[in-house]
Amino acid sequence: MPAVGGIGPGGGKEYPGNLTPFVTITCIVAAMGGLIFGYDIGISGGVTSMDPFLKKFFLSVYHKKHNDKTTNQYCQYDSQTLTMFTSSLYLAALISSLVASTVTRKFGRKLSMLFGGLLFLIGALINGFAQKVWMLIVGRILLGFGIGFANQSVPLYLSEMAPYKYRGALNIGFQLSITIGILVANVLNYFFAKIKGGWGWRLSLGGAMVPALIITIGSLVLPDTPNSMIERGDIDKARQQLKKVRGVEDVDEEFNDLVAASEASQKVEHPWRNLLQRKYRPHLTMAIMIPFFQQFTGINVIMFYAPVLFGSIGFKDDSALMSAVITGVVNVAATVVSIYGVDKWGRRALFLEGGAQMILCQAIVAAAIGAKFGIDGNPGDLPKWYAVVVVLFICIYVAGFAWSWGPLGWLVPSEIFPLEIRSAAQSINVSVNMLFTFFVAQIFLTMLCHMKFGLFIFFGFFVVIMTIFIYFFLPETKGIPIEEMGKVWKAHPYWCRFVENEEYGNGVELNKGAVKNV
Repeated sequence: MPAVGGIGPGGGKEYPGNLTPFVTITCIVAAMGGLIFGYDIGISGGVTSMDPFLKKFFLSVYHKKHNDKTTNQYCQYDSQTLTMFTSSLYLAALISSLVASTVTRKFGRKLSMLFGGLLFLIGALINGFAQKVWMLIVGRILLGFGIGFANQSVPLYLSEMAPYKYRGALNIGFQLSITIGILVANVLNYFFAKIKGGWGWRLSLGGAMVPALIITIGSLVLPDTPNSMIERGDIDKARQQLKKVRGVEDVDEEFNDLVAASEASQKVEHPWRNLLQRKYRPHLTMAIMIPFFQQFTGINVIMFYAPVLFGSIGFKDDSALMSAVITGVVNVAATVVSIYGVDKWGRRALFLEGGAQMILCQAIVAAAIGAKFGIDGNPGDLPKWYAVVVVLFICIYVAGFAWSWGPLGWLVPSEIFPLEIRSAAQSINVSVNMLFTFFVAQIFLTMLCHMKFGLFIFFGFFVVIMTIFIYFFLPETKGIPIEEMGKVWKAHPYWCRFVENEEYGNGVELNKGAVKNV
């Protein structure tokens, strides 16, 4: 890419810069923050299907699974204590992401990542050595605090560090790390479940220390983003850092825009209250609706509980864990497709195609499970072809999610917020995500017990709604510099009415309303 500035064909600015080895390696290391989230999602579902683990901590579930032959297959794991083990983490992540907003804004993105890694490390240690249920819950809460900090800071870090033309691909590195974490966890569960003596679950839970160490050490060696350095007053260092990150000397235009954005943001004393201003209505709507819809795709139902789900629909423990490994491989592969396509095809195209694919698969899976299990949940002997069909369509569903709502649910919110509300809005994004992850995790097994195969229809309905929402309300953000994003809303047929009176200087909102205390 030539190192020249100017106005692009779409009327937006084209800042000079290259995809340097420095920024590529930096973004890869930072994206590793997703490993802790992914590893946890993958590990918890596998551990809760391991008999030695159930026998030690959830004896009633163990007895229901093995001794109570009258139990409906859909209901064998229905235990509020068991789901609290999984979902307590997400409530803790919700709370910590709100605190992380202040840390990220005042002390930089790196410190939030460091806190995230350390808290996750302590939680993993407690879980690995747990003797009582309360130790499990405390460990999970600490893991949640760690995830809240990491999920708040890593997507922001990636969006700010990446050149705007490659922002989509580099930011999706975070989601790729999540999917790799899920896959590694599924593979480890498969092998640890075979350990004689029944202590494999300790290795599964304690193994979370490895991704925790990666993000902890990574946060110590990573450079800070120029945006964050400017925000904290290190103007001269920020200019040098921007030159290093972009790989060119001519960074004046982008640097001046970043400084202007920072000056506007410094005058905003109450970013949380400012979010309620009319001109931020589109940003606030996306910060709430995108993470809400991401959880109601039903994906975490598959990922949390893949072994449990497959076990409930008739697969034996070993094959249930192996099916979870297969979906994990599909998840990683489809995320790579998204990295390739997001800056070529755009965000909207991936959202809409992925939505259509998920709707179709959910309808087929609901029909397949309904036909065999009916209402009573007792299918008798399941033929092999049936198992293959269910896993195949669940894999196609996972692929649809993994190149659309999975990565874009983190990418789009992190790139659309102006600097003055960026940390606060990202905290709302993470908090809403964790609130509904908690909600879905806590009620899923009860819903499976009562709604049976209708659960897939329930989530399919939400996928229809969210696909319509994207079609009408989300503008395309491909190839737009992060500090120029305001123009996207002004050009949108619906959102323009909320931002049409705002003036933009250097792509930054500088009118009186933007800087006035409220």
